[in-house]
Amino acid sequence: PFAWCTGPGLPLNKGICTTQVIYSYLTTMKFLLVFDFDCTVIDENSDTWIVKCAPEEKLPNKLRNSYQKGHWTEYMSRVFRYLGDSGVREDEMKRTMTTIPFTTGMRDLLDFIGKNKDFFDCIIISDSNTVFIDWILKAANFHEVLDEVFTNPATFSGAGYLTVQNFHTHHCAKCPKNLCKRKVLEEFVDKKLQQGVKYTKIIYVGDGGNDLCPVTSLKKDDIAMPRQGYTLEKMISQMSEDLDPVQSSVLVWSSGIEILSHLKLLIKE
Repeated sequence: PFAWCTGPGLPLNKGICTTQVIYSYLTTMKFLLVFDFDCTVIDENSDTWIVKCAPEEKLPNKLRNSYQKGHWTEYMSRVFRYLGDSGVREDEMKRTMTTIPFTTGMRDLLDFIGKNKDFFDCIIISDSNTVFIDWILKAANFHEVLDEVFTNPATFSGAGYLTVQNFHTHHCAKCPKNLCKRKVLEEFVDKKLQQGVKYTKIIYVGDGGNDLCPVTSLKKDDIAMPRQGYTLEKMISQMSEDLDPVQSSVLVWSSGIEILSHLKLLIKE
């Protein structure tokens, strides 16, 4: 019926095939939703929310002032060590983290995505950690909505201390040393293409400065969705003023319901 290609449009064994022919036989066409987590899916920063577990719900000045730009994961390792030294254990941390509020409309949005997985793949790329995100998503029964979660690996030591590691190494000068979201996104899209899934549109939903790098990799058919009033929106706006706009469409949001409304339009097209 068709011949395999060794490259786009290359003939093999007298059979002529193109990438388009291969796609028509083998490829599932879907939308990819990419979410940041802190201040996007949830309405707080999970790493600062955990400070509620600390004595008097605050950190010592010396610890709080030890953060160095681009080294957030190392800073959080010190915070977790302090919490462990203060006698804070896993069950207390879990109780605290599962009280964190979702951003307005996000529960409705995730519920809609979960019911429409034929149209959408959905991933999270976050500078939080696996333990926090797992707790929060499972408590709200949203863990099965996500196809994958990319974040810093964390675990509890035998002594009951939460430990966190860098997600990966990379060579991007724009991103913190532990995580380049653009690299994660591009590797995921490439992997899915090899598995027979091609994304007709990528919708990137985020709020922070570390979301700009992946947003600048989006193409003209994609959509960047920065949260209104947050750093990402301001950075995208500044790029337009500097006559160096992003290639994708830009839709600003303040509630998950606005994102949900747009997704409903997409699947009707």
